[in-house]
Amino acid sequence: MKSSFSILYHPDVPTKDLPRISKDIQHRIKKAIENKLTLLPEEFGEPLRRTLKGYWKLRMGDYRVIYKITGHTVIILRIGHRREVYEK
Repeated sequence: MKSSFSILYHPDVPTKDLPRISKDIQHRIKKAIENKLTLLPEEFGEPLRRTLKGYWKLRMGDYRVIYKITGHTVIILRIGHRREVYEK
């Protein structure tokens, strides 16, 4: 199946967010991004509300992938534990 969305990562994701997450969970998150967000980011994610309106989240157990959809690009802004991911 061909992906219809390209993925861009905010510079903080690989340098700050991912090193805090164990390798096995990183692998699961990466697979979910490749398999879900490149195909149907609106269907697999949930829209955020209030001050985060316009952004989306993908739930992966206790972790969240926060992203924005711009045209045919999904911009991954933050990946983190659900307790702290919405603070930035």
